[in-house]
Amino acid sequence: MRTPDADWRHRCARWLEDTPHGPLHDGRWSLTARASFAPGIWTEDFVRDWPDTVLELLCGGGWHGILPLRPLSPPDAPRVKAYRKHARDGTLAPVLLWWVSFLDGWLILDGHDRAVAALAEGTEPACTVLARLPDEAQWRRTADAVAEGHAERMARLSEQSAGAGTERRRAALERGYADALATLSYDEAPTPLWPPADDA
Repeated sequence: MRTPDADWRHRCARWLEDTPHGPLHDGRWSLTARASFAPGIWTEDFVRDWPDTVLELLCGGGWHGILPLRPLSPPDAPRVKAYRKHARDGTLAPVLLWWVSFLDGWLILDGHDRAVAALAEGTEPACTVLARLPDEAQWRRTADAVAEGHAERMARLSEQSAGAGTERRRAALERGYADALATLSYDEAPTPLWPPADDA
């Protein structure tokens, strides 16, 4: 199952590249390890009654749930029982999730039974999350806008009289600017939609 030195992101990347019907298309993508989620994601917002369910998308707040792509096995199914032992031993491989922006949630691409096993053992499954990233030109435009805003704030601060408070504000602005730029190229981008292929 899982070994401490296994890099599941590389394994998932190979699986995604090799599958002919996966979600990857041209563009920038990230695969990140994720061990925890906001409260309720794996409980209230985990869809267990697939496909007979209703997603309660909240205006302005989104959904932030997890949607399986097939019916879930029961916790006492043989395969799930085998995975439950790995969950107890800490050797359960991660679940592969795909962040889909128009759902404001995740799809389980691989690991349905592993998710059931971890939850049956009272833990959230470790996950590898696939997300689409903004293209180079888009994030550079955003970075330029962030840099321009930062320069304006710093110029306004320079017009104020010097003092300990001014220096603290300057340091806070610089830290915030650096943090914003460091994560900007890894912010999730909207998931594109395509019209169905014409079968004619």
